Amino acid sequence: MHFNFHFTAVQTLWTLTFAALLVLLVVLLGRDRIRRFPWFSTSVVLVTLRLLINRLLHDRLPPLTMGEIAITLALLSALVSLAVLIEMARRAFRRASSRAWLVSTFVLLIIGGLVVWKWGPWPNFRTIAFDTLIAKLQFMQFISVKLGLLVDVLSIGLGVLVVAAGSRYGAGWRTHVQRIVIGISTASLSQMTAQGVWQTIARHTTPHSQAEYERVIGIQEKLLNTNSAVFVLVIVWWIICLWVDEPGTSANRTVPEIAPSSSGAEVGEA
Repeated sequence: MHFNFHFTAVQTLWTLTFAALLVLLVVLLGRDRIRRFPWFSTSVVLVTLRLLINRLLHDRLPPLTMGEIAITLALLSALVSLAVLIEMARRAFRRASSRAWLVSTFVLLIIGGLVVWKWGPWPNFRTIAFDTLIAKLQFMQFISVKLGLLVDVLSIGLGVLVVAAGSRYGAGWRTHVQRIVIGISTASLSQMTAQGVWQTIARHTTPHSQAEYERVIGIQEKLLNTNSAVFVLVIVWWIICLWVDEPGTSANRTVPEIAPSSSGAEVGEA
């Protein structure tokens, strides 16, 4: 018996990603992690919403309307991702001094700013016009791309700091904070690697035939699928880590005392 499943790699990865995100949301809600990580939970909801909207509304809305929705959600997701990094940094380095906070934040912002400045083209701001909706959307898209790149750089830097010095300030290996940050930095590293490889290939490749063009597009598709597969693994990592309690938390839970029954009291008094 032969089963023919007409699913492409993109459809399979979309299904796995969406299912994993739903399971992660169930874990965040059922294990009471939303109260501890509200911004992280919000970012998961936004990613799930963007995934669902792109799937359901693609080719069903006018291109301009779809672009307006997608770009607005992308910009909102980038802003929420910045809030997630602040949330994780505050929890991971809650014992750090103000001087350490200022120095590490300054260094990360300098590195992130340099990467954003050097990576990718910049428009001529003198010629930018906001007289049409398309021009406004293009500028919003530019801001979301650059802000997303900054978030990726800061995520990788925060991941290095948490792994290197997290144990000293209260974010050890088995804490939820460190494991969430490891997942975020891994996803960001995968995203930047895929973008860097594709930009290098596109810059140094000039297709001279339809076959060469299809080969280049195939490479891009493989890079995107690999990045999506890494993100699925990151979500599974979060599901496992957030399902398990941190060391010592279960032991520290207060067990309610059972009040003695009236019959037991009477026997004792007798």
